[in-house]
Amino acid sequence: MHDDTNRPEGAGVSRRTLLIATAVAGTAAALAPAAPANAAPAARGEAPGRGQGTAAAGSFARPGAAVRPKFRWWWPDGLVDPDEIRREVDQIADAGFGGAEIAAVHHSVKDTSVLDTEHHGWGSPAWTAGVRAALDQARRRGITIDLTIGPSWPAAVPGITPDSEAAVQELALGAVTVAAGAAYDGPVPPPAAAPASGVTRQELVALLATRVDPANATRKETGLDRASAQDLTASAGGGTVSWTAPEGGDWVLTAFWRRGTGQTPEGGPHTAPTAYVVDHFSAAGTSAVTGFWERNVLTKEFRGLLRAAGGMLFEDSLEIETKALPWTPGLPAAFERRTGYALLPVLPVVAMSGGNQVYAYDTVATRQIRHDFWDTVSELYTTHHLTALRDWAHPLGLGLRAQPYGLQTDAIASAALLDIPEGESLGFKNLDDFRCLAGGRDMAGHTVLSCEAGAYTGSAYSTTWEKFLRTMGGAYAAGVNQTVVHGFSYATLPGVKWPGYAAFTPYNGTVGYGESWGPRHPTWRHIGDVSGYLSRVHHVTQRGTARADVAVFRQTGYTATGIGASWFTSTGIPLGWTHQFLSGPLLDLPSARVRDGRLAPDGPAYRALFVEADFFSGSAVTLTPRDAEHLLRLTRAGLPVVLLGDWSAVTTPGVADAAELAGLRSVVAELLAQPRVRQITDKTAVGQALADLGVEPDVRYAASSTLLTMHRYEDGTDWFYLCNGKHAETVKPPVAAIDHEITVRATRPGTVPYLLDPWTGEARPLALYGRDGERFTFRVALQPAESMVVAFAPPGRLGARPGRVHATATDAGDARFDGGRLVLRARTAGTYATTLSGGDTVRTVVAEVPAERELTAWTLDAEDWRPGADPDRTVVVRHRVELEALAPWNAIPELADASGIGRYRATVDLDGPWSGGYGALLDLGEVTDTFRVTVNGRPAPVTSLIDPVVDLGPLLRRGRNTVEVEVATTLLNRLRVSDPSVYGGAASQRTGLVGPVRLIPYGEAAVRK
Repeated sequence: MHDDTNRPEGAGVSRRTLLIATAVAGTAAALAPAAPANAAPAARGEAPGRGQGTAAAGSFARPGAAVRPKFRWWWPDGLVDPDEIRREVDQIADAGFGGAEIAAVHHSVKDTSVLDTEHHGWGSPAWTAGVRAALDQARRRGITIDLTIGPSWPAAVPGITPDSEAAVQELALGAVTVAAGAAYDGPVPPPAAAPASGVTRQELVALLATRVDPANATRKETGLDRASAQDLTASAGGGTVSWTAPEGGDWVLTAFWRRGTGQTPEGGPHTAPTAYVVDHFSAAGTSAVTGFWERNVLTKEFRGLLRAAGGMLFEDSLEIETKALPWTPGLPAAFERRTGYALLPVLPVVAMSGGNQVYAYDTVATRQIRHDFWDTVSELYTTHHLTALRDWAHPLGLGLRAQPYGLQTDAIASAALLDIPEGESLGFKNLDDFRCLAGGRDMAGHTVLSCEAGAYTGSAYSTTWEKFLRTMGGAYAAGVNQTVVHGFSYATLPGVKWPGYAAFTPYNGTVGYGESWGPRHPTWRHIGDVSGYLSRVHHVTQRGTARADVAVFRQTGYTATGIGASWFTSTGIPLGWTHQFLSGPLLDLPSARVRDGRLAPDGPAYRALFVEADFFSGSAVTLTPRDAEHLLRLTRAGLPVVLLGDWSAVTTPGVADAAELAGLRSVVAELLAQPRVRQITDKTAVGQALADLGVEPDVRYAASSTLLTMHRYEDGTDWFYLCNGKHAETVKPPVAAIDHEITVRATRPGTVPYLLDPWTGEARPLALYGRDGERFTFRVALQPAESMVVAFAPPGRLGARPGRVHATATDAGDARFDGGRLVLRARTAGTYATTLSGGDTVRTVVAEVPAERELTAWTLDAEDWRPGADPDRTVVVRHRVELEALAPWNAIPELADASGIGRYRATVDLDGPWSGGYGALLDLGEVTDTFRVTVNGRPAPVTSLIDPVVDLGPLLRRGRNTVEVEVATTLLNRLRVSDPSVYGGAASQRTGLVGPVRLIPYGEAAVRK
């Protein structure tokens, strides 16, 4: 039988990254968020986009649009149909998502005859019409639309050329060696690398002569004598120079040429004329962006739609592509204003050629000059780009969301000035990269840390939602609380193959990057289960304000590096400690005060501050004088501080004179003498130093564990997200299941624990726990990557009130409240001892429980999805298979190459006595990918994709029961045969219900004194 089903879509990106060399800065003024000019005053932590307030977040059971996940929505520039755009907005909203980010991305299609940029480019009337349709339909559906600053990334606009002052620039190095006493008479050394296409002008910024000093050489850098430098710039008129090298060693002539990089946004062309990346460090670059929008996009109608349904203006990571030194004309003046000395004479040690630094002075001077250079770049980026864009976006009713990393700038400080900072699951090396951004967010009093989530190289159409959730589980514990799913592709495009247009696949002729979720996927049938889970996790992790045990101070605020906090990352987290990272500019914020021994008491409320050597500067023990003064101020106010290393020899991160250095050391000596400060030289002593200061974590375990925790506090309620996760995707050995007790400290007295299920929305009082004042001890049993939510709230606030007494211990499997009664649950019959909260021990009989059984014989009705007549049309071929034993689809002859939806049915007869009714768990074993279970035609509760064990509760009955498991697969196995030129080399995927499927009965009995 054939069904011709029209799917309603209708009509391994290689991200270029340059990580150059050193660091950060900013000012308190830059970090202070500006209020949108035409918007009502926002609640604390609220961005100007729609629905960021608490009221709009709904309830845990029914989260509002403000906390639902979003999609990165990929368009082939402006080659879109407004009617199809409206349909796709409906698809996203119907699936339980709260919005989408429109991004012009088409790495899979490079044919300019298909993508006519003159008529359908980004920013064209066709693109604008599509965006208007998206905004209007989003307004109707109560969701929001985010817009990227330009096409693809980095920020770029048409209307400038590579030679424009507003275009991204570089400082290119040319050099020639001159022997001692020899004369050089010739052209100024030209750049070693030829200019990019379209770059026609270059300007000499400086010409220096410097003596080679082998004592300062490194493995890759030529040593130079800084004191010998001669400025020959004035003698280089006409493009030539005549100069004789002094005796006493070889010299190098270094010429520094300013020119455009000619960089265009990824995966172009996107526009006509061509869009070029703008200078991210000057007002001219940002003005080019805002000017284009003002002239070409922001009509009165468009502005109105933005205010009705606009969410965020978004910019991807700072991927400035040059193998020379990123540059902007204002750098020399800004550098001297910031540091007190001139930049041009020290350019040799910051210059780059071929992506590497070439020259070095002595170790300390080289480190300090490079620090000062990147400190200045960071200031220019935050001032002229991020802050300027944010302040421009607010009157439009938009917030600014950005990934503020890619170069070596202070991403921690940048996160504080953004309405929503964002990280990424692919580019971040471990959870500490997220904790850097979380520190900036929380010190600034914002709420949301976003994540570009679920991008996997070479995994198009084979990515499972289970894999997605395993990736994201730890990220939520590290502070992420908004998920922008990567991604949702526009439906179709001329020349593409089934199942439709996909932004990143094929990629260079092979399996591409990330997924193109949507109705083209069989798993879309169950997408509401996934979006519901994510929404509830966001609901919890956006409540109130974050709480973290310790602030780790960073002299250099990089992120996306994978470098963490020595003791806390390796030892502290497995013991229950939580931490975030701060950089110097955050200590200038109004929140950087101490009350009751806590830093930022109305926000993250850190119990201590930890400072160690700067990993990004050769592990040098450094502080700026201003930061040292801040530390002294904070500990005098009662904040415990632990310093790791020998701080008697502290130095400045940047260049300083003798008086400044002496002043720093005097302040640090005073700091070390304070009663709330401990200096240690061995990182293994960190825990003991904190204990000596009376600092304990909110969560403690008896032994090292892979449990990760996140804590937020709101109006008398503590919210804890718990995940059995790992610090990084590459950690080995794999995480194992955990089952142990933890102790949690509640903030306010009088609360009781609730267990919240993010899959179903159920909140029930915990019935089995120990209590010592406001410390609660209870059991946590989680499979790898599985999560749970526990809240401590006043009785009745989260739903049902607990019973009068609870269990503190039992030798049964579990205890729970049922209508206020305390009930034991056990998998075998027996007499069980339970200790009650009043101290009594009682015995309870669970009379009879049937043995567990495996369900082996199934009838499988399978929908085999195949290409239809059009790329966005799917033909469904149906198969019925009788299975004596479960097997993956690729091991069933009729389904060996199939993808789609399978409905498995089995019957089970239940007879005989059973304590407490017919309760049982259904353990599905291996199942790929999404699934739903019904029993006797009634739906079972939605359950975890990671630990697929379903509580069948009251659904079972005496006699014959029919169990149905509906499973949706990925599309890979069908694509391997329908499009073998792209997907044929991929390994066949195990999909479907594989099992073993076990029915595990349990008995229940009320506990009576």
